[in-house]
Amino acid sequence: MTPRSASKGVGALLVGSAVVLLTLGFNNLNAWGVVLATPAAPFSVGGVSPAPVLVVVGIVLGQGFFVWTRARTAAGRDPLVNLAVLASPQERAAVYAMFVIVSMEAALNFTVPLYIQIVQGRTPFDTSLAMMPFNLTVFVTATLIVRFYPRFAPRAIGVFSFALTTVALVWLSFVVTNNWETLPTILGLIVFGVGQGALVTLVFNVLVTAVPKHLAGDVGSIRGTTQNLASAVGTAVAGAMLVTVLGLTVGRAILENTDLPPSLVAQVDLDSVNFVSNDRLREVLSQTDATPEQVDAAVELNADARLRTLRTGLLALAALSAVALAPASRLPRYRPGEIPNLGPDPGR
Repeated sequence: MTPRSASKGVGALLVGSAVVLLTLGFNNLNAWGVVLATPAAPFSVGGVSPAPVLVVVGIVLGQGFFVWTRARTAAGRDPLVNLAVLASPQERAAVYAMFVIVSMEAALNFTVPLYIQIVQGRTPFDTSLAMMPFNLTVFVTATLIVRFYPRFAPRAIGVFSFALTTVALVWLSFVVTNNWETLPTILGLIVFGVGQGALVTLVFNVLVTAVPKHLAGDVGSIRGTTQNLASAVGTAVAGAMLVTVLGLTVGRAILENTDLPPSLVAQVDLDSVNFVSNDRLREVLSQTDATPEQVDAAVELNADARLRTLRTGLLALAALSAVALAPASRLPRYRPGEIPNLGPDPGR
């Protein structure tokens, strides 16, 4: 192995380890514990969950990769990824926006099917039908949004799209019910899909058009890494948040409900934060000394607590979408025919 290839191996090891540790850590936040280690954790660090430890170590290794890249570039050698693709605030804003929108999509695609299949006990086919308006809208919008590029600058499209996703998520948090086929719910999913589809295509287009052609491969690498990490983060954070909110919601509801005696709660572990279906809960309660009235009260508490948790999760996503208006407001103002001179392109 030559010194040059060995040096590149250091960079590959740094970025590869960072991505693996970050993905592993975020994906297991819920199972292993957000802070303290759960019984499911493979090990603990002084009682602390390994998931956040892996995330911290991954961040440190990621920073090490950026330090290595800058040092290699300063020495006149080729880096694994040319950070020139992130040289301007507009390009960095595009990456931030991509991270947020992919995270939100992953969180929504995790939260809604979780609720439909586990809490409501419906089939995967029912879930696919419920998500169809959203998925179709994302596909169609991502295809058609390019027609608006000659008329509107990326900044205008980005700000409008994030505003659209924010409004849609707030709307869904108020109108969502146990029936996903209602017109208000379908409308909210469609509006969110419009914003999502527009943003996914827009931010990648900004990165591609903002750098010389010879850096297109670097743009693809950054896009892939950002999407993979964002998907893991969105799913993990959504899961951890829902479990935490659900635990608080159920615990308070049990204390306020006089129809459920402590003895019954102890028998079925009703204050557990697990997402269970109403049918499964009835099955468990049938093996206890619960009266029909207490069974109905427990099922109603289960459905209400899970629905309130879902609405809280949607509001949290809306807040994230609103915060993303900041990087969207820093996207380029130019249109395709007005792209500034990018400098010499060695690939030409």
